[in-house]
Amino acid sequence: MSVTAVPLRPVSKGGLWLLWIGLAVLLAVGTAFAFSTTPRIGFEVVKAGTGPSPTISDVVLVKYEGKLDDGTVFDSNEQAPMQVAQVVPGFSEALTRMQKGGKYKISIPPALGYGDRAVGPIPANSTLHFDVELIDFRTEAEVRAMQQMMQQQQMMQQGGAPGAPGAPAPAPQQ
Repeated sequence: MSVTAVPLRPVSKGGLWLLWIGLAVLLAVGTAFAFSTTPRIGFEVVKAGTGPSPTISDVVLVKYEGKLDDGTVFDSNEQAPMQVAQVVPGFSEALTRMQKGGKYKISIPPALGYGDRAVGPIPANSTLHFDVELIDFRTEAEVRAMQQMMQQQQMMQQGGAPGAPGAPAPAPQQ
């Protein structure tokens, strides 16, 4: 068995730079394409809040008004508790960027809203516009603890002791 050697011409330095520039241009074009085709929310800070932002597992208390492109109000609420993970993806993303006490304007494209589904007064493929104020937020564990405390207080007011639903209250001693 014989080995035949084929001489290769060396690559010139100018050719090597062209190869690197071509690779950089290709990466830039790919990044620009990916960035332009990914739906994003419009997010404007009207009044900055303070402190940390809620996480996806938190429960928020918000004041909001939702409108369609033509200005029609489809929903509003003065104090709405909601779990961040349980709303449309665009609203969830916006909530995690907010801070307590802040006011924001949000535009959610259809791909991050209800998409091609019509939901109540919201037509399919609608861009959603919200004015939102983040009043407060709590972790899910804090909300559960508050609910348990409220249930215990209700049971106490109804005359039962905690852990004994419906049990009569002891007679007052004189």
